[in-house]
Amino acid sequence: MSTLKSPPAWVKDAVFYQIFPDRFSRSGKVDMGLRLDAWDEPPTTTGYKGGDLWGVIDKLDYLRDLGITALWLNPIFQSASNHRYHTHDYYRVDPLLGGNDAFDELIAAAHARDMKVILDGVFNHASRGFFPFSDVAEHQEKSAYVDWFRIREFPIAPYDEDTPATYDAWWGIHALPVLNTDLPAVSEFLWDVATHWIERGADGWRLDVPNEIQTPGFWDEFRTRVRAVNPEAYLTGEIWHEATEWVGEAGPFDGVMNYPLTTATIAYGIGNRIDEAAIVDNNDYFVTPGLNAGAFADRVDWLHSIYGPEQRTAMLNLLDSHDTGRMMSMAGGDPELVILCLAILFTMPGAPCIYYGTEVGLEGGPDPDCRRGFPWDAMDAAPTITTAVEELISLRHAQPGLRSADFERLGPMPGPDFGRTYLYARGTGAERVVVAINHADEPDEVPLTAEVLVPAATRLWGTAVQDASNALQMPPRSIGIWNAPQP
Repeated sequence: MSTLKSPPAWVKDAVFYQIFPDRFSRSGKVDMGLRLDAWDEPPTTTGYKGGDLWGVIDKLDYLRDLGITALWLNPIFQSASNHRYHTHDYYRVDPLLGGNDAFDELIAAAHARDMKVILDGVFNHASRGFFPFSDVAEHQEKSAYVDWFRIREFPIAPYDEDTPATYDAWWGIHALPVLNTDLPAVSEFLWDVATHWIERGADGWRLDVPNEIQTPGFWDEFRTRVRAVNPEAYLTGEIWHEATEWVGEAGPFDGVMNYPLTTATIAYGIGNRIDEAAIVDNNDYFVTPGLNAGAFADRVDWLHSIYGPEQRTAMLNLLDSHDTGRMMSMAGGDPELVILCLAILFTMPGAPCIYYGTEVGLEGGPDPDCRRGFPWDAMDAAPTITTAVEELISLRHAQPGLRSADFERLGPMPGPDFGRTYLYARGTGAERVVVAINHADEPDEVPLTAEVLVPAATRLWGTAVQDASNALQMPPRSIGIWNAPQP
């Protein structure tokens, strides 16, 4: 069992799958006379496509067969937005998703398949429809809930988009009033929400913009209360940059969304072949310029130097998400480049996370285009990617070394020759695995010593070849993964 400050033991073995509920699967069970956008039409910022939690339940066997062991659901609570980051009611699953009954059924069905479910917690800001803010909008300075928010001037005009909000609002968006967590009643409300859904069966939280809650001790108390209910609950935060103060003994979370690894992986795996139209505008999202093998290795070494072994294995590693362009679009539709990045994702320390549809080559540019409906009627559009995902997940489950904290850089070594091929080892002893990736459009030859890769090493996956001289012959855009035991 995990201690209060150590990550849950199950996370290092997990393979996550991120689901945007409105766009994953429509069950047909939510019949509320809804006007829904066509499933295959381009997504919009306001339209609903009608995916629901019953639809997620219908696809659990598909996810299990893929090798998924944990789900991260984007917000599911009642809201007036298709992404549901505008929370109206923190205690009610949105009726469009099937309501609380669908949630209970999903938890039961997922747990019956040994799958975990973590929820998206949006606790920095609420919405215009959140009942305390509605009361303020109705009664202005006479509202009993005035202190729940940071209001600078009355009257507030939450629907007047032509003038700046006179209250703190996330990124100045009128619809997203910031909660005043300095008020003890607000913090208590949010902590109760957090424990309520853990008690109801959720296995953890992904916390939205947690760095924007500045109330001293808020997240430490959040962790204490959640872990008191479930000592194995996983807490991960949306931090886009280096986050040592947020994890381990110094911080409240088990891990964070590992965007520094995301961006480095894309800059190496796709490199200067990236389609810049698919890149999101975020100050912490550095996918250009491209990286060679040495520069990428240096970036990975830095990440491993700032986090301890437990934190490395509890990071939520990802390639794309609801906030970024999709991998297939960033790669300009080239599945080989996507597979290079996937190979890195599944062989690095941390819990890999697949964004729904990436495994079938779903395309999409920046929001809202990255939130398209899952192409259930065209799942064979990118069979090479699907096969690679299935095989890489299976390999990760089968090889304990790939799920360990152990990591050794094998090449290129620091120096003037930064090369094309990145070479590293995972695990130790009989569980040691060696990974080689050549991101270039040209072949590469990598001489090796027997200490790096013994001649009798067993190739587990990929097209790279170990020749008679114990050199690696790396075709263009190639991957090689070996079981390479050491005494």
